[in-house]
Amino acid sequence: MNCDELLKALNSYVDGEVDPEICTEFAAHLAGCNPCQVVVDNIRQTITLYRNGQPYPLPPEFHRRLHDVLRAKWQEKFGSSAEPAR
Repeated sequence: MNCDELLKALNSYVDGEVDPEICTEFAAHLAGCNPCQVVVDNIRQTITLYRNGQPYPLPPEFHRRLHDVLRAKWQEKFGSSAEPAR
């Protein structure tokens, strides 16, 4: 298995929905390919975070900037008299 083949089978592999023979090839490729290990680890971590459903606090400055941009876009689209729901 090469990197391209691994990437094509990645979703099924992470979901545990691939043929056991492919899992063996997948594991063998991962054992020797650091870039693919990083990709698989990142996807697994993302899925774990999503499944846990824990909110991630935004840094205060990012939160303020995001709020300002969203408010400006809202006012641009709906006018200054309409207020977004909170």
